[in-house]
Order: sequence, then structure tokens, then C-alpha cells
Amino acid sequence: MRIADPFSSRQRPVLFGNRGAVSAAHPLAVTAATEMLTAGGSAVDATIAAQAVLCVLSPDNCGLGGDQLCLVRSGDGQVMAVNGTGAAPAAMSRADTDGGNSVSVPGIVDAWVEMSRLWGRLPLQRVLVPAIRLAEGGMLVAEDLAQTFRHCEERLVRGGAQDWPLRSARAGTRQSQPELARLLADIGEKGREAFYSGAMADAICGAIQRHCGAMAPSDLAGHASVVAPPLATNWRGRRLHVQPPISQGVLLSMVLAAEERLPDLAPELRDHVGIELTASSFAFRDRAGEGAALLSERLAVDIEKASGRTGPRAYLHTAGVAVADGDGLVVSSLISVFDSFGSAVFVPEGGFTLNNRAAGFTVAPNDSAGGKRPVHTLAPALLETTDGCLALATPGADGQVQTLTQVLSHMFAEDDDLATAIARPRWRSQDGKLLVERAHPHAAQLKAKGHDVILTQDGDLRFGAVVCAGMRDGQLFSCADWRRETWAGAA
Repeated sequence: MRIADPFSSRQRPVLFGNRGAVSAAHPLAVTAATEMLTAGGSAVDATIAAQAVLCVLSPDNCGLGGDQLCLVRSGDGQVMAVNGTGAAPAAMSRADTDGGNSVSVPGIVDAWVEMSRLWGRLPLQRVLVPAIRLAEGGMLVAEDLAQTFRHCEERLVRGGAQDWPLRSARAGTRQSQPELARLLADIGEKGREAFYSGAMADAICGAIQRHCGAMAPSDLAGHASVVAPPLATNWRGRRLHVQPPISQGVLLSMVLAAEERLPDLAPELRDHVGIELTASSFAFRDRAGEGAALLSERLAVDIEKASGRTGPRAYLHTAGVAVADGDGLVVSSLISVFDSFGSAVFVPEGGFTLNNRAAGFTVAPNDSAGGKRPVHTLAPALLETTDGCLALATPGADGQVQTLTQVLSHMFAEDDDLATAIARPRWRSQDGKLLVERAHPHAAQLKAKGHDVILTQDGDLRFGAVVCAGMRDGQLFSCADWRRETWAGAA
């Protein structure tokens, strides 16, 4: 694994730390994580602190009404997967794409509590302080958030957010979120009881029921995170860990396994094959619940021409955090409410919107049913190498598998250093089209192979935004994508 020097990329350098290293979807999330590392916290404490800040800053992408999936590698080399997602309400008779019938039980809060119990070194109350401070003191409203609010105004008003001050805040102004601050403080003090029972649980159920949903307090009270071994496979002499079901992370393992079986490829041909293999893998998305059994399936690929498969879809959202600490704890994580503001169903007592993850149900075996979890797009990855460990994650829903395939292939099939691999121009296949960043050197060759190439602005949101942290020979490092507001730090 080559990570090069701190100035290896003009976009984002590789950073090195003593106590820890972090990469996250926003600079203030990185600040919160480094605050925890400096205070003696673990990589998990830092991850939770960063995620909580992102819930304050980016309610369109993530929040307390959403979910979390992460991989945790402890210092002794054990890797565990945390499934912080929830099931559909027991009484749900159908799943919608929006509104009350699109909400599954939010899982992020319970995941924080469980992760803190298993791997935390600081009290959860302390870990949530940066997010509480930001929610109380007010955050600067970014232009892209204000624009997303405007774009989603009709949905949000329909979902009960007409009096949410943040909804109408102008870009460049400072806006506090007192209800969210109080809820975060309660979670720090009381743990899961502050969210999954009592007044807040009643408020969540009430908001959903006002919008024709079927969630009951018993759905929230019965929720529990799942902590289990990941799905692990060997790839190019390294150990790749992805989320087990219900994540579609297995698709990444399928693509990389298929790529390794092919002969050595020229870079322009590797791009074509990567496009074809990822598109082919999405034919198995609805069967992601089969987990490791899918690794025996062969992915179709024609090295000579494009198939035109439509597989990957165009969803965009999610926020990532990756952290490594001096005790060898490494975390790769993603949080999300699915679509912008999720279901758009607003819980005024807590100042957050609820997810629309039930929109992830499709056809059997991923058909909707009460008490069932849909296949999930969140797919963080963790790669153990001969000299260390690398945590990688990116937003972008179905683009996650595609982006990680490109970055890992650049590093370990083409011998790029880490920063160069992350910074390289990318492609993204969606709905039968192939988006290609304008700076990509192989756009013409891809078009010649029959791909429906659409040259797209470099850094477009659809190309993801990789967060990366890890360790090599005991040295902690992090690196962030130059895309979006992704940032990195070290302590």
C-alpha cells in the first residue's frame, strides 16, 4: 500500500497523526473528531462526534431520523460490522417513496450507544458536546443547503416542517437548532431511552401517523443494532471487509473478485471492464440478503463492447467518516436519511426529519413487509493489507460501489499512491448513461466501446466524495477527496 508524501496531490494531501487521523464529509466534523482524539478518545468516539456534527450541519443528507452502517477493526485485528438501520413498522402494509409510509425505524442513535459501549473511551455525553455546541450556538447556513431547502420546500411543508426556522434561513446567516441540541444532550445523558421511548418516541410516532404511516411506540422500543462479523473476502492478496446483509456492499466484493480473475488490462480497458462489472453486479442487488452466497455468481462482462445495462440508479446522498487511532482501532462509516431530507416528515420536538429508507424495498426477495429491513445502499469498506489497514467510504448510493472499485483498482492494480487514486477523474454509470468527468483521459475510448458517455463537470456531486483513514506500519494517516466539502485531519 503506497500512501506517498504529504504533498502527493495538489487537491488533498495525505496527513499523518500520532493520536489519530480522520477524514469526514465536512471540516467541522473533522474538528469534532480531532477534539475527541486529543481528549484521549478512541476512533469510535471520534467517529460518533463527527457523525453527530454532520447531523447538525447536513439535515438533507443525514440526521437523528436516519441510519448508520460501519466497520470497526480493533487493535487485535478483529473486524466487526455495526448495522445501525431499522426495520419497517410491524403494521406497514405498503412502502411508499415519500411521507409516513416510507419511514423505517431510525437506527443511528442506538448505533451510537452500542458503539460507545463496545469501543468508546469517553462518555457519550462528552462525545456529543461539539454537536450540541454547534446546534445551540448556531451554524452558518451553506448555500447548497439553502438551495436544497428551496428545492424540497413543497415536500417539507407537506411533512410538517413549515415552522422549522432552518428551512427558511438564508445562506450565509447563522441559525441555531435548540430542539436538536436538547435532544442530543438527552441522548448523551440517558442513552437510547431518550429517543426510543417516552416523549420523543411518542413524537416520532405522532409525526408519522399524521402522514398516514403506521409506526407504533413498540416498533421503536423493540429496535436494536446488529453487531456481527463482516463479509470478508480475499482480493489481490489482501483482506476486504464489507457490510453483511442488508447492505449491498457484497456487490463490491463481487466486482473485485471478477476483476481479479481477468488478465492484466490496460488502464482504458480497466475502466470499461469496471463499468461493465459494476453494472452486471446490480442485477443481484435485490438478492443482497444472500450475502456471501452471491460470491459464487459470475458477473457478465464483454471486454470488447458496452452492454448498455441500466443497473445502477441515480440516488446521491449520504455522509462519510473514517478514523484511525493510536491503539489500532480503525473505523469506516456512512450515515444517511436516504433521499434529501428523507421522507420529509418533520419531528418538531426534536428538530429533525425522518428517513425514507422503506423506499429501498423493491421486488422479491427485497419486497416490503412489516418488520423487515430493505436492502441498504450504505456500503463502507475496510481493506487489510500486508502492512496495515485502510478504511474507505463515499456517498452516492449506487455510486458507492463504482467509486470504491475505481479507487481500489487504481491503488492495487495500477500502483497509484493513495492521494492520486482518490484524486483521479471518475466515471459513474446510472440509468443506462455513463457520466464521465471532463478531465478523464479515457472518455473517447469509452465512447468507442459503445458507452453512452455524458461529459460532466469535474467534481459533480454524482462522482462521490471519498473519506479515507488507516494505518501503515503503525503510522496513522488520512486523506480526503477534493470533491464536495470533504476534509481530513490528524491529532
